[in-house]
Amino acid sequence: MSKPTASLSLDLDNKWSYMKNNGAKGWEEYPSYLDIFVPYILKLLEELDLKLTFFIVGQDATFEHNHKYIRMIADAGHEIANHSFKHETFLHLYTREELEEEVDRAHTILKAVSGREPKGFRGPGFTWSETLFEVLEKKGYTYDSSTFPTIIGPLARMYYFRTSNLTVAQKRERKELFGKFSDGFMKLRPYFWKLKNNKRLLEIPVTTMPFFRIPIHLTYLTYLSSISKQLMFLYLKCAIYLCKLTRTSPIFLIHPTDLLGSDMVTGMEFFPGMQIPSNEKSVIFKKVINIFAKHFTLVTLEEYASGIYDKNKINNNRITDVY
Repeated sequence: MSKPTASLSLDLDNKWSYMKNNGAKGWEEYPSYLDIFVPYILKLLEELDLKLTFFIVGQDATFEHNHKYIRMIADAGHEIANHSFKHETFLHLYTREELEEEVDRAHTILKAVSGREPKGFRGPGFTWSETLFEVLEKKGYTYDSSTFPTIIGPLARMYYFRTSNLTVAQKRERKELFGKFSDGFMKLRPYFWKLKNNKRLLEIPVTTMPFFRIPIHLTYLTYLSSISKQLMFLYLKCAIYLCKLTRTSPIFLIHPTDLLGSDMVTGMEFFPGMQIPSNEKSVIFKKVINIFAKHFTLVTLEEYASGIYDKNKINNNRITDVY
Protein backbone atom coordinates (compact mmCIF):
# COMPACT_ATOMS: atom_id res chain seq x y z
CA MET A 1 0.00 0.00 0.00
CA SER A 2 1.44 3.37 -1.02
CA LYS A 3 2.13 5.98 1.62
CA PRO A 4 0.17 9.26 1.73
CA THR A 5 1.91 12.45 0.63
CA ALA A 6 3.61 15.17 2.66
CA SER A 7 5.06 18.37 1.21
CA LEU A 8 8.15 20.19 2.43
CA SER A 9 8.90 23.88 1.99
CA LEU A 10 11.44 26.36 3.27
CA ASP A 11 10.86 30.10 3.61
CA LEU A 12 14.29 31.51 2.72
CA ASP A 13 13.96 34.56 4.94
CA ASN A 14 17.35 36.27 4.98
CA LYS A 15 19.12 37.94 7.91
CA TRP A 16 17.98 41.44 6.84
CA SER A 17 14.32 40.39 6.76
CA TYR A 18 14.47 39.12 10.34
CA MET A 19 16.19 42.36 11.39
CA LYS A 20 13.63 44.45 9.51
CA ASN A 21 10.68 42.69 11.09
CA ASN A 22 12.28 42.98 14.52
CA GLY A 23 12.96 46.71 14.17
CA ALA A 24 16.73 46.18 14.39
CA LYS A 25 19.07 48.82 13.00
CA GLY A 26 21.15 48.11 9.91
CA TRP A 27 18.69 46.00 7.97
CA GLU A 28 18.71 48.59 5.15
CA GLU A 29 22.22 47.40 4.30
CA TYR A 30 20.71 43.98 3.54
CA PRO A 31 23.08 41.76 5.52
CA SER A 32 22.89 38.20 4.23
CA TYR A 33 23.67 34.67 5.36
CA LEU A 34 22.78 32.97 2.07
CA ASP A 35 26.47 32.26 1.47
CA ILE A 36 26.49 30.27 4.73
CA PHE A 37 23.03 28.77 4.76
CA VAL A 38 22.42 27.68 1.16
CA PRO A 39 25.48 25.37 0.82
CA TYR A 40 24.73 24.07 4.33
CA ILE A 41 21.08 23.17 3.68
CA LEU A 42 21.77 21.79 0.21
CA LYS A 43 24.35 19.40 1.66
CA LEU A 44 21.85 18.21 4.27
CA LEU A 45 19.15 17.75 1.64
CA GLU A 46 21.53 15.81 -0.59
CA GLU A 47 22.36 13.49 2.31
CA LEU A 48 18.63 12.94 2.83
CA ASP A 49 17.98 12.57 -0.94
CA LEU A 50 15.25 15.17 -0.53
CA LYS A 51 13.73 17.88 -2.73
CA LEU A 52 11.70 20.73 -1.32
CA THR A 53 10.14 24.07 -2.22
CA PHE A 54 12.19 27.21 -1.53
CA PHE A 55 10.09 30.36 -1.11
CA ILE A 56 12.60 33.09 -1.98
CA VAL A 57 12.32 36.85 -1.41
CA GLY A 58 12.75 38.82 -4.64
CA GLN A 59 14.90 41.51 -3.03
CA ASP A 60 17.66 38.97 -2.40
CA ALA A 61 17.75 38.06 -6.08
CA THR A 62 18.57 41.66 -7.03
CA PHE A 63 22.03 41.37 -5.48
CA GLU A 64 24.63 39.77 -7.70
CA HIS A 65 26.44 38.21 -4.74
CA ASN A 66 23.32 36.11 -4.07
CA HIS A 67 22.86 34.88 -7.65
CA LYS A 68 25.25 31.97 -7.20
CA TYR A 69 23.31 30.62 -4.24
CA ILE A 70 19.87 30.98 -5.82
CA ARG A 71 21.13 29.15 -8.91
CA MET A 72 22.59 26.44 -6.67
CA ILE A 73 19.10 25.80 -5.29
CA ALA A 74 17.57 25.53 -8.76
CA ASP A 75 20.45 23.44 -10.16
CA ALA A 76 20.01 20.97 -7.30
CA GLY A 77 16.44 20.35 -8.52
CA HIS A 78 14.48 22.18 -5.84
CA GLU A 79 11.35 24.20 -6.58
CA ILE A 80 11.70 27.99 -6.75
CA ALA A 81 8.63 29.82 -5.38
CA ASN A 82 7.70 33.45 -4.73
CA HIS A 83 7.89 34.87 -1.19
CA SER A 84 7.13 38.49 -2.23
CA PHE A 85 9.68 41.15 -3.16
CA LYS A 86 10.13 43.21 0.02
CA HIS A 87 9.06 40.62 2.62
CA GLU A 88 6.64 42.93 4.37
CA THR A 89 4.26 41.19 6.74
CA PHE A 90 1.23 43.31 5.96
CA LEU A 91 0.34 42.42 2.37
CA HIS A 92 -3.34 42.54 3.32
CA LEU A 93 -2.99 46.35 3.46
CA TYR A 94 -1.60 46.60 -0.09
CA THR A 95 -3.72 47.95 -2.95
CA ARG A 96 -4.20 45.87 -6.07
CA GLU A 97 -1.57 47.92 -7.89
CA GLU A 98 0.91 47.45 -5.05
CA LEU A 99 0.26 43.71 -4.95
CA GLU A 100 0.70 43.41 -8.71
CA GLU A 101 4.04 45.19 -8.48
CA GLU A 102 5.13 43.11 -5.47
CA VAL A 103 4.34 39.79 -7.15
CA ASP A 104 5.64 40.81 -10.59
CA ARG A 105 8.97 42.20 -9.36
CA ALA A 106 9.76 39.09 -7.37
CA HIS A 107 8.52 36.77 -10.12
CA THR A 108 10.60 38.44 -12.83
CA ILE A 109 13.89 38.56 -10.92
CA LEU A 110 13.56 35.03 -9.52
CA LYS A 111 12.89 33.62 -12.98
CA ALA A 112 15.82 35.54 -14.47
CA VAL A 113 18.30 34.48 -11.79
CA SER A 114 17.22 30.88 -11.22
CA GLY A 115 16.03 29.95 -14.69
CA ARG A 116 12.85 28.57 -13.08
CA GLU A 117 9.43 30.22 -13.27
CA PRO A 118 7.72 30.39 -9.86
CA LYS A 119 4.30 28.75 -9.74
CA GLY A 120 3.64 29.06 -6.02
CA PHE A 121 3.39 31.96 -3.57
CA ARG A 122 3.50 32.39 0.20
CA GLY A 123 2.89 35.70 1.94
CA PRO A 124 5.42 36.75 4.62
CA GLY A 125 4.04 36.28 8.11
CA PHE A 126 1.10 34.32 6.65
CA THR A 127 -0.58 37.51 5.41
CA TRP A 128 -3.02 37.33 2.53
CA SER A 129 -6.11 38.89 0.96
CA GLU A 130 -8.64 38.01 -1.70
CA THR A 131 -7.08 40.69 -3.90
CA LEU A 132 -3.73 38.91 -3.61
CA PHE A 133 -5.34 35.68 -4.78
CA GLU A 134 -6.86 37.47 -7.77
CA VAL A 135 -3.43 38.87 -8.66
CA LEU A 136 -1.83 35.42 -8.39
CA GLU A 137 -4.53 33.75 -10.50
CA LYS A 138 -4.18 36.41 -13.19
CA LYS A 139 -0.41 35.91 -13.17
CA GLY A 140 -0.92 32.19 -13.81
CA TYR A 141 0.15 30.85 -10.42
CA THR A 142 -0.74 27.24 -9.67
CA TYR A 143 -1.21 27.64 -5.93
CA ASP A 144 -0.97 29.86 -2.87
CA SER A 145 0.26 28.64 0.52
CA SER A 146 -0.21 31.67 2.76
CA THR A 147 -2.88 30.50 5.19
CA PHE A 148 -1.91 29.18 8.61
CA PRO A 149 -4.92 27.68 10.45
CA THR A 150 -3.80 28.11 14.06
CA ILE A 151 -5.52 29.53 17.13
CA ILE A 152 -2.29 30.83 18.70
CA GLY A 153 -1.54 33.56 16.14
CA PRO A 154 -2.46 36.42 18.54
CA LEU A 155 -0.25 34.92 21.27
CA ALA A 156 2.68 34.59 18.88
CA ARG A 157 2.14 38.18 17.74
CA MET A 158 2.02 39.43 21.34
CA TYR A 159 5.32 37.72 22.14
CA TYR A 160 6.86 38.99 18.91
CA PHE A 161 5.85 42.60 19.62
CA ARG A 162 7.03 42.41 23.23
CA THR A 163 10.51 41.26 22.21
CA SER A 164 10.92 43.56 19.18
CA ASN A 165 12.02 47.16 18.70
CA LEU A 166 9.12 48.04 16.40
CA THR A 167 7.46 51.44 16.70
CA VAL A 168 3.78 51.83 17.51
CA ALA A 169 3.08 52.59 13.83
CA GLN A 170 4.99 49.49 12.70
CA LYS A 171 3.09 47.33 15.16
CA ARG A 172 -0.16 48.77 13.84
CA GLU A 173 0.85 47.75 10.29
CA ARG A 174 1.55 44.25 11.54
CA LYS A 175 -1.60 43.88 13.63
CA GLU A 176 -2.58 40.73 11.71
CA LEU A 177 0.88 39.15 11.75
CA PHE A 178 0.57 35.36 12.25
CA GLY A 179 -3.19 35.65 11.78
CA LYS A 180 -6.30 36.00 13.95
CA PHE A 181 -7.76 33.53 16.46
CA SER A 182 -10.54 32.81 13.95
CA ASP A 183 -7.92 31.61 11.43
CA GLY A 184 -7.69 28.50 13.56
CA PHE A 185 -11.06 27.44 12.18
CA MET A 186 -10.05 27.67 8.52
CA LYS A 187 -9.66 24.53 6.46
CA LEU A 188 -6.56 22.40 7.00
CA ARG A 189 -6.81 20.45 3.76
CA PRO A 190 -6.37 22.05 0.32
CA TYR A 191 -9.27 23.86 -1.30
CA PHE A 192 -9.99 26.39 -4.02
CA TRP A 193 -10.72 30.05 -3.39
CA LYS A 194 -13.65 31.22 -5.50
CA LEU A 195 -12.65 34.45 -7.19
CA LYS A 196 -14.39 36.90 -9.50
CA ASN A 197 -15.52 35.86 -12.98
CA ASN A 198 -15.66 32.17 -11.98
CA LYS A 199 -11.90 32.05 -11.49
CA ARG A 200 -10.32 30.01 -8.73
CA LEU A 201 -6.95 29.49 -7.06
CA LEU A 202 -5.72 26.45 -5.17
CA GLU A 203 -4.93 27.12 -1.52
CA ILE A 204 -2.55 24.75 0.27
CA PRO A 205 -2.56 25.69 3.99
CA VAL A 206 0.52 25.28 6.15
CA THR A 207 -0.48 22.36 8.34
CA THR A 208 -1.19 22.68 12.04
CA MET A 209 -2.11 19.82 14.36
CA PRO A 210 -5.60 18.56 13.48
CA PHE A 211 -8.28 19.27 16.12
CA PHE A 212 -5.93 21.29 18.33
CA ARG A 213 -4.79 23.71 15.60
CA ILE A 214 -1.38 24.34 17.13
CA PRO A 215 1.77 24.67 14.99
CA ILE A 216 3.90 21.69 14.04
CA HIS A 217 6.51 23.29 11.79
CA LEU A 218 10.19 22.96 12.57
CA THR A 219 10.52 26.24 14.48
CA TYR A 220 8.09 24.98 17.13
CA LEU A 221 9.62 21.51 17.23
CA THR A 222 13.07 23.01 17.73
CA TYR A 223 11.75 25.18 20.56
CA LEU A 224 10.18 22.13 22.23
CA SER A 225 13.48 20.27 21.90
CA SER A 226 15.13 22.94 24.06
CA ILE A 227 12.70 21.95 26.83
CA SER A 228 12.68 18.20 26.23
CA LYS A 229 13.58 16.16 23.17
CA GLN A 230 11.24 13.41 24.36
CA LEU A 231 8.41 15.95 24.50
CA MET A 232 9.26 17.16 20.98
CA PHE A 233 9.14 13.67 19.48
CA LEU A 234 5.92 12.85 21.34
CA TYR A 235 4.40 16.08 20.01
CA LEU A 236 5.51 15.25 16.46
CA LYS A 237 4.25 11.67 16.60
CA CYS A 238 0.89 12.90 17.91
CA ALA A 239 0.66 15.38 15.02
CA ILE A 240 1.50 12.69 12.46
CA TYR A 241 -1.05 10.30 13.96
CA LEU A 242 -3.79 12.95 13.79
CA CYS A 243 -2.83 13.89 10.22
CA LYS A 244 -3.14 10.28 9.14
CA LEU A 245 -6.37 9.84 11.10
CA THR A 246 -7.95 12.85 9.35
CA ARG A 247 -6.31 12.11 5.97
CA THR A 248 -4.47 15.41 6.10
CA SER A 249 -1.35 15.54 3.95
CA PRO A 250 1.11 17.58 6.05
CA ILE A 251 2.60 20.75 4.59
CA PHE A 252 5.74 20.97 6.72
CA LEU A 253 7.47 24.35 6.99
CA ILE A 254 11.15 25.07 7.63
CA HIS A 255 13.04 28.34 8.18
CA PRO A 256 16.81 29.01 8.05
CA THR A 257 16.82 29.77 11.79
CA ASP A 258 15.67 26.18 12.39
CA LEU A 259 19.12 25.07 11.25
CA LEU A 260 21.36 28.04 12.05
CA GLY A 261 22.57 28.94 15.51
CA SER A 262 24.57 31.87 16.79
CA ASP A 263 27.71 29.81 16.25
CA MET A 264 27.19 30.25 12.49
CA VAL A 265 25.31 33.57 12.29
CA THR A 266 25.90 36.55 14.57
CA GLY A 267 23.66 39.54 15.21
CA MET A 268 20.45 37.50 15.51
CA GLU A 269 20.49 36.78 19.21
CA PHE A 270 17.05 38.39 19.46
CA PHE A 271 15.47 35.45 17.64
CA PRO A 272 14.27 32.51 19.78
CA GLY A 273 16.35 29.36 19.65
CA MET A 274 19.53 30.91 18.27
CA GLN A 275 21.39 29.72 21.38
CA ILE A 276 20.97 26.11 20.19
CA PRO A 277 24.13 25.03 18.29
CA SER A 278 23.77 24.52 14.54
CA ASN A 279 24.98 20.92 14.64
CA GLU A 280 22.31 20.09 17.23
CA LYS A 281 19.66 21.70 15.05
CA SER A 282 20.83 19.69 12.03
CA VAL A 283 20.52 16.46 14.03
CA ILE A 284 16.95 17.39 15.02
CA PHE A 285 16.16 18.27 11.40
CA LYS A 286 17.40 14.91 10.09
CA LYS A 287 15.51 12.95 12.73
CA VAL A 288 12.29 14.86 12.08
CA ILE A 289 12.57 14.37 8.32
CA ASN A 290 13.27 10.66 8.73
CA ILE A 291 10.17 10.30 10.90
CA PHE A 292 8.08 12.01 8.23
CA ALA A 293 9.64 9.80 5.54
CA LYS A 294 8.52 6.66 7.42
CA HIS A 295 4.89 7.73 7.17
CA PHE A 296 4.69 9.83 4.00
CA THR A 297 6.03 10.18 0.48
CA LEU A 298 7.86 13.51 0.58
CA VAL A 299 7.36 15.87 -2.37
CA THR A 300 7.60 19.55 -3.26
CA LEU A 301 4.53 21.75 -3.16
CA GLU A 302 4.56 21.98 -6.95
CA GLU A 303 4.38 18.19 -7.21
CA TYR A 304 1.63 18.08 -4.61
CA ALA A 305 -0.38 20.77 -6.39
CA SER A 306 -0.01 18.98 -9.72
CA GLY A 307 -1.54 15.87 -8.19
CA ILE A 308 -4.44 17.85 -6.77
CA TYR A 309 -5.28 19.29 -10.18
CA ASP A 310 -5.95 15.78 -11.41
CA LYS A 311 -9.74 15.44 -11.35
CA ASN A 312 -9.78 12.06 -9.64
CA LYS A 313 -7.47 13.25 -6.88
CA ILE A 314 -9.67 16.29 -6.30
CA ASN A 315 -12.71 14.07 -5.90
CA ASN A 316 -10.92 11.57 -3.67
CA ASN A 317 -9.65 14.30 -1.35
CA ARG A 318 -13.04 16.04 -1.27
CA ILE A 319 -11.50 19.39 -2.06
CA THR A 320 -14.20 22.03 -2.03
CA ASP A 321 -14.57 25.57 -3.28
CA VAL A 322 -14.83 28.21 -0.56
CA TYR A 323 -15.00 31.97 -0.39
